[in-house]
Amino acid sequence: MVSGVLRGGSGGRRLPGAVSCRGGGRHRGRRAARGDDLPRDAGHAGARSAEVGADARVTLGADAPAFPSALRLVHEDADLIVVDKPPGLLTVATERERRRTAYRLLSDYVAAQGRAARIFIVHRLDRETSGLLVFAKSAVVKRHLQAQFVARAVERGYVAAVEGRVREDQGTLREPVVEDPTTLRVRTGPGGREAITEYRVRERRARSTVLELRLRTGRRGQIRAQLAALGHPIVGDRAFGAQTDPLQRLCLHATVLGFTDAHGRRLRFTSVAPF
Repeated sequence: MVSGVLRGGSGGRRLPGAVSCRGGGRHRGRRAARGDDLPRDAGHAGARSAEVGADARVTLGADAPAFPSALRLVHEDADLIVVDKPPGLLTVATERERRRTAYRLLSDYVAAQGRAARIFIVHRLDRETSGLLVFAKSAVVKRHLQAQFVARAVERGYVAAVEGRVREDQGTLREPVVEDPTTLRVRTGPGGREAITEYRVRERRARSTVLELRLRTGRRGQIRAQLAALGHPIVGDRAFGAQTDPLQRLCLHATVLGFTDAHGRRLRFTSVAPF
């Protein structure tokens, strides 16, 4: 961060030509006037110059830390961050992998901003699943968002490419989901937890079908297990019996995420499935 004093005789001038800063110079002043040194949540989008008076002290912030290249930033404000996660990246740490996770990348990003902010986990996506994730920046916001997940008030949409041609144009999958406590493997079967997934056919291809899905419950692995039980495992999902993997990835993407923020505003984000 650098600062300087706007000397007398320059009152009313625009920032680029009026300020000279220690460690910054006129080129830094021009960058500030372009908004290059404004924080993401400063509300100055589109501002190109600022009018200042004589002998005014001007402080230019340090460059904002780079956003993690492994994630795509969808939305960030003072309360939360929404990202688009690629396949192959964990949401949170496991016993085998603790460093390269979406949570760790965002925690490092926030820490680099030099503020007392933290990242809090709200929900998760499987490692193999890509798409939209929201993280909170405080425990209060975390609890606010998680309460909506529990109340089934969060809109969650997915797109999946499944093997074979699904016969019905739309339907609802209701097979209970069972999680093995030892292996943590998920399957459908009697005695499992309630799991509801609605689907609609978007496109029928030669050897696969593209489905739009809406989660009514949020059991771990429910989409993958229920589609496999239907006889149409997700393309690339070897763990659930898929025979094809042309893209070398699980063809499941979280495309819609909608919720109410801590200020009562309804937010809705979308992401295009890459298959």
